[in-house]
Amino acid sequence: MNGELILDLISWALFLTGGLFVFAGSLGMLRFPDFYTRIHAAGVTDTFGSELILLAMALQSDDFTTVIKLFFIALFLLLTSPVSTHAIAHSAWVGGFNPLLGKKLEYPEEELPR
Repeated sequence: MNGELILDLISWALFLTGGLFVFAGSLGMLRFPDFYTRIHAAGVTDTFGSELILLAMALQSDDFTTVIKLFFIALFLLLTSPVSTHAIAHSAWVGGFNPLLGKKLEYPEEELPR
């Protein structure tokens, strides 16, 4: 096996794995019961799925300049995505939006969502 074929196999495995994470996160956003679990699914998708896809794109790139640009995009996403997800969840918590509780996943009777 030559090196180019091995590189193609690794990059396509990363593409498929990243796509699987993105699909699972979008499915989680549709299926999870409340805001906090949905934002967790979105955060994982945005961080890990996109990082794997960007790494696969860097492996497929022929130009070193493109690899550097993809590296900076990946670094930007790695630093900003968890922070923005936390900021959104924190603002919801401070605003009084409570998570679902109990076995039936209901809101507490004294506080219903706005």
